[in-house]
Amino acid sequence: MNATTAALAADPALLDIDEEVREALHEGRPVVALESSAIPHGLPYPANLDLALDIDAAVRAAGAVPARVALLDGRIRVGMTKEQLELFASDPDVPKVSTRDMAITLARGGPGATTVSSSLVAAELAGIPVFAVAGIGGVHRDAPHTFDISADLVQFTRSRVAVVCAGAKSMLHPAWTLEWLETAGIPVIGYRCDDFPAYLSVSSGVPNPHRLDDLREIAAVTLAHWRAGNATAALVTHPIRDEDGIPSADIEAALADATAQARAAGVTGPAITPYLLKAISQATRGRTSAANRSVLLSTAALAGEFAAQFALELAEHAGAHS
Repeated sequence: MNATTAALAADPALLDIDEEVREALHEGRPVVALESSAIPHGLPYPANLDLALDIDAAVRAAGAVPARVALLDGRIRVGMTKEQLELFASDPDVPKVSTRDMAITLARGGPGATTVSSSLVAAELAGIPVFAVAGIGGVHRDAPHTFDISADLVQFTRSRVAVVCAGAKSMLHPAWTLEWLETAGIPVIGYRCDDFPAYLSVSSGVPNPHRLDDLREIAAVTLAHWRAGNATAALVTHPIRDEDGIPSADIEAALADATAQARAAGVTGPAITPYLLKAISQATRGRTSAANRSVLLSTAALAGEFAAQFALELAEHAGAHS
């Protein structure tokens, strides 16, 4: 490897991995990567800190180690301390950083709250095969005119990470999102659910391509996907609890009004998602806040369970080929 090639290769020295996370990875124990963008850009302080700690606790209760990703001091932090969580929670000016923005933030040495796409970059660099998020990005409903497609989808084509989620965010087009994923060769598996979830709603009305009811089997499928040479993510979907979900008809009505308001206000690009989410929350009289908390916790817990099953599957495969 010449000097130029070495300089252009992924640099593990950029990683600042928490000691607990590093030990778990070394010992082959389950680890779940998490994003950090929802901390400064979600609930107000200190409710956002409490929720982040509850999510970490849900991962631990399921038998895995939480590894929340963030950018700090020119490095990629994998596994945030409580002090670091406090720093992000108390500062709403910490910028949200996607893959497009990672290099600028790292080179300048500033803090950055990672989205799904940038968190996946870090998870793969660190060797973490499981990532949890409530709702993924996807194809926006006005994509035929705006070409607005989330960087999450493109990153799924680049990262060998299993993404445990409750489907795509409510303001996105579920059928187009699934079509995009199919074109990219990304498996989408519903865990004990026939329909692709809709984040705050149980169903998007569009079926999952596959349904499996056993996490160990899903782990085997995920491993087989990568052993076959595929370099893409795999999606494991599971909906919000019935009693906590918001009826899709309510979401659709609120979304129609919010979209019209956004268009009239000239809101576009990265600003559109938080704008629509806030408008939906107001239209549903705050029900989205409770639903969001529920789905964040349930997805984190499921990811912890899946990570444990994947670790067993990986160990069994390694033993069979040792």
